[in-house]
Amino acid sequence: MAETTKEKAARRWSRDEPPLMSSSSGPLTEDLLCSICLEVFTDPVSTPCGHNFCKSCLNTFWNNSQTCSCPYCKEAFTQRPDLKINTTLREISEHYKEKSPEEKAEVVCDVCEDRKLNALKSCLVCQISYCQTHLEPHLRVAGLKKHKLMDPVRNLEDYICQKHDRPLELFCRDDQTCVCQMCEVTDHKNHKTVSIEEESKEKKTELMKTQTDVQQMIQDRIKKIQEVKHSAGDRKINSEKEKAAHVEIFTDLIRSIERCQTELLEMMEEQQKAAEKQEKMLIEELEKEITELKMRNTELEQLSHTEDHLHLLQIYSSLHRPTDTRDWPEISLKTQENLETLRRAFSKLKDTIVEKLTQTELKWMQQYAVDVTLDPDTAHLYLILSEDGKQVTCGKIRQKVPDKPQRFDRYLNVLGKEGFSSGRFYFEVQVKEMTDWDLGVAKESVARKEEICLTPSNGLWAVIMRNGNEYSACASSSVSLSLKVKPQQVGVFVDYEEGLVSFYDVESSSHIYSFTGQTFTDKLYPYFSPCVNNVGKNSAPLIITPVKYNK
Repeated sequence: MAETTKEKAARRWSRDEPPLMSSSSGPLTEDLLCSICLEVFTDPVSTPCGHNFCKSCLNTFWNNSQTCSCPYCKEAFTQRPDLKINTTLREISEHYKEKSPEEKAEVVCDVCEDRKLNALKSCLVCQISYCQTHLEPHLRVAGLKKHKLMDPVRNLEDYICQKHDRPLELFCRDDQTCVCQMCEVTDHKNHKTVSIEEESKEKKTELMKTQTDVQQMIQDRIKKIQEVKHSAGDRKINSEKEKAAHVEIFTDLIRSIERCQTELLEMMEEQQKAAEKQEKMLIEELEKEITELKMRNTELEQLSHTEDHLHLLQIYSSLHRPTDTRDWPEISLKTQENLETLRRAFSKLKDTIVEKLTQTELKWMQQYAVDVTLDPDTAHLYLILSEDGKQVTCGKIRQKVPDKPQRFDRYLNVLGKEGFSSGRFYFEVQVKEMTDWDLGVAKESVARKEEICLTPSNGLWAVIMRNGNEYSACASSSVSLSLKVKPQQVGVFVDYEEGLVSFYDVESSSHIYSFTGQTFTDKLYPYFSPCVNNVGKNSAPLIITPVKYNK
């Protein structure tokens, strides 16, 4: 059976192709198509969100739906809108239909001899098509009234059993084929047969359900396209932001290095000038002493041959005493001091560059800051959370909260509400005035009801402080950390795909510790523990703070 225009359109739309009309009408603009029936609008109406549909199509869609929403963009309406015909769009659609009529196959009367008139009906028994005049006997004669008439068709042979030359009036459900009455008592004996009309009615019901499913598939794919476009737009915006941030960060780093280089070169220039000045003074002093020593040597030479013994004895004591000269080894000591000054300058430059690199790294990580809120359903019964979910401290009594599978009951732990299974994220926590704390991330499946060690193999990547100044990283074996200053605020950065968890002292922009080469499969959640109150000595809270871009 020939494929209808609507079926063609639905098939093409399922392949993301525009619907087509007959070849004579040309391509149809999407602006005049109802996205439900995929045909030119009939009595078009507009939804509050601005999309257009055939009035009957939209009412049928809403009648079969539990919610009242736009079939195209899925925007939900609190109440069913009062639909008004869009008269302008209706006029355009009707004008288009008039100019682009669908092709209809003309069937002529088989009886007319001279001028062939269009057929009004086709008879399946006679296998002839009749115009209105020649059809008259079928409407009057009793025997002919029993013949099966149908709308005129050219291919009457398709409606006739080729074996028995009778109309195909029945449908065999066992063999899923159309049969005649002779077939029913011969080849299809004992098969379940029904009239073609009855089977067609059931098939139409199934097709309507299939059409509804196809329409939903179309809407789902339209929505998916919108999501992809939206995601691509967000990705482009984020990419541009990240590029700008990288340019700013590395420009600042280059300026800092250039400034340090200039300072070092100026210091070296000053050291060079000082050394040259010292060399000049040294040469002058040495030449002066050489002159004096030569004069003394001449006197000694003369006196060594004198016969004036009395004069020799009178001046002997003045010539024999040590010459008043400098201790020249001091010069090398000063040169050593200058070299040490330069060494310290180079060391300072190296420290500055390392510090700037760390600051640059921290700035880069801070752009992945997320808003972390504590999850009360995971908090140990002794933990007290602030109303905004940003602070946690250890109380003295058990909180009256329901026990839940996700709640920790062995350790004073709490997790963040949101987990992450891809990408990068960063958050900062104030640890000021605390003597003990744990910070890091935990996998979703971490044990909540049993004793475990703080190690990556148990799903915890953490850095801890104990006794006010003892820091360690909880690796497979504890790693003692030596920190120059006591962190007041700790930043935690995670790169899921790279398997990286890093900790930073925010105020000094210094690196604390990193877990590298990890493999993550579960969701990761921010992990916190304020540890025991210790009779008020550790009563300050852990505070999740807003990330401020570290200048």
